[in-house]
Amino acid sequence: MADLIVVLNAGSSSLKFTIYCDRGEKPEALYDGQVEGLYTESRFKVKDGFGKVVGEKKWPTGSALDHEGAIEALFAWGRGVLHSEDRIVAVGHRVVHGGLRYTKPILVDDQILSDLEEFNPLAPLHQPHNLAAIRILRKRSPDLPQVACFDTSFHTSIPAVAQAFALPRKFTEQGIRRYGFHGLSYEYISSVIPGVDPEAAKGRTIVAHLGNGASLCAMQGLKSTACTLGFTAVEGLMMGTRCGTLDPGVMLYLMDECGMDARAIEKLIYKESGLLGVSGISSDMRTLLESSDPCAAEAVELFVYRIGREIGSLAAALGGLDALVFTGGIGENAVPIRERVCRAAGWLGLELDEKANTGGGPRISREGSRVRAWVIQTDEELMIALHTRQVLSGKPG
Repeated sequence: MADLIVVLNAGSSSLKFTIYCDRGEKPEALYDGQVEGLYTESRFKVKDGFGKVVGEKKWPTGSALDHEGAIEALFAWGRGVLHSEDRIVAVGHRVVHGGLRYTKPILVDDQILSDLEEFNPLAPLHQPHNLAAIRILRKRSPDLPQVACFDTSFHTSIPAVAQAFALPRKFTEQGIRRYGFHGLSYEYISSVIPGVDPEAAKGRTIVAHLGNGASLCAMQGLKSTACTLGFTAVEGLMMGTRCGTLDPGVMLYLMDECGMDARAIEKLIYKESGLLGVSGISSDMRTLLESSDPCAAEAVELFVYRIGREIGSLAAALGGLDALVFTGGIGENAVPIRERVCRAAGWLGLELDEKANTGGGPRISREGSRVRAWVIQTDEELMIALHTRQVLSGKPG
């Protein structure tokens, strides 16, 4: 008999999952996959721990799954594959926002679920869907423990001055401040840096989590000291469909001169901007890098420029830089983006090793480079599994 932990990451149109066997020092990933195309053309695909596809199914338009249907499809597949003696002991969830109240992983009950719904406006692309999965499972299996793991938790170490906006104090007291996100990814990277670069573990590191969502985190001695994502998950870098940092006056102009209300602006800055908006082609970096369209090139140039500029800002906040780490879908796989970002950071003393970069690293800076550059694959799911196990054990985090 094996104890299993299921990790879920519920998005607006997909449900990603990993099933872990909870044994030994580190949970072992048995299966991972996703149900994508929710509400449109749903597709289920799962691989085993060796990367072999062991389950696949498609639903035609008109029969598409919602989040509840996706969870039912996952559990139905599990009943046919998992051993009868195996038991699911808990489900761990990625929850983007925990606010000031929830700074550590926690066992969810109805009151906590209600509290977390208050943060839906701060992460409208993620939070409602994260919580929907919890709600569905509470209805389906009320006695199954569920643990919420927050993307904001890792950033509680950020100094107050780096959290603050220059607004009247009453708004700060209401919780309007920089929270930072992608914390589960940054937490994982911080856990493996000591084995990769011991000097960086004691020094000043910037981690670039580059994917459809993108951000940078400045770490001093593996503790977060600043993050480009702030009050919401739309600040900072240009992203797949999110604009990143925007002059607030632009939004006032859009309201006054273009007749846009808050919901229209929300749709614009979260879903219609970023790589998609600038290129007019796609939010997928792979598509843009392969395109000969000058608008695609412009979008890529702006993406790299914003990263380079923010690296400079965070290096200033750190008082220098010892290491730069790339992670996330773009950071781990887009060789040209890493090259251009490293070139932009050359003034800090980063010397790129082109051959190593093309080969995927892990070290992509030259020997003797004052700033070392690395490519490290992130594993947010493992962090959630570890946190879930810890919460179940009752041990403090």
